[in-house]
Amino acid sequence: MKSWIAVTLTAILVLLSGRLSAQNMEKEIKKIAEKAKGHVGVGLYLVESKRSVWMNKDDHFPMQSVYKFPIGMAVLAKVDAGEIGLDEMVTVQKSDLIGPAQHSPIRDKHPEGNFQMSVRELLYYAVSESDGSASDVLMRRIGEAKQVMKFLKRIGICNISVMDTEYEIGRNDTVQYRNWATPSDAIKLLNTFYKGKGLKPGSRELLMKMMTETETGMNRLKGLLPKDAAVAHKTGSSRTVNGKTAATNDIGIISLPNGKHLLAAVFVSDSQANDSVREEVIAKIARLGWDKLH
Repeated sequence: MKSWIAVTLTAILVLLSGRLSAQNMEKEIKKIAEKAKGHVGVGLYLVESKRSVWMNKDDHFPMQSVYKFPIGMAVLAKVDAGEIGLDEMVTVQKSDLIGPAQHSPIRDKHPEGNFQMSVRELLYYAVSESDGSASDVLMRRIGEAKQVMKFLKRIGICNISVMDTEYEIGRNDTVQYRNWATPSDAIKLLNTFYKGKGLKPGSRELLMKMMTETETGMNRLKGLLPKDAAVAHKTGSSRTVNGKTAATNDIGIISLPNGKHLLAAVFVSDSQANDSVREEVIAKIARLGWDKLH
């Protein structure tokens, strides 16, 4: 009997210590987030143990280029279904090119448009280079935003909204708020992707590779992690207007040294802090998960 009681008490203490640890992490995250002087949403989720830490988990945050991750998944689902091919050539017209204030390497290379790229190349530019023109062309090829939403609904993601093209987002600063995600469903989407649901293995591996090799947002989720840390991620950024930045984001899959996998989503919205502070907030939250969520 004494042995059973001892084991039970130990189990209870372990459970309580886990809860207290999560509570302490939430307090630390809140303290870090205060420096952003804005609205911050956080999701940290350890795949193997299902431990999680949240902040404003069900609030809506403008994604900006984070939405190229679900767009990329939707495109690859069409590839898996045989509806389009990775080597299919797509014509990019001048009308497909986003505005000069937005990021688009393919526009910079071909300012007059009227050139062709494969679906594979467009995916690389959209995901790894965060090219808005490439993203818009891909979305047009699969049937516009409604097809992305149809895909998300099919895999059980209800709180991510993809409504507009990058071109439309660039023309009106309020449009970005129509294209939102909750930290909760951003983590759910990452978990769905990590577990191989919704895509065939080859498509998953291709997208994972593109997200791992990207050089965008090096000071965000990856900013305070070891240089050799494997992070498959997608960033999102908006312009700063009248001292306020609508979106500084990063979501991704972080491989931990112990072989486990940390899913992280950090959204910094309507922030009055400067670029380096906003990115440092994301980096510090990711490092907190790296150090303490085991």
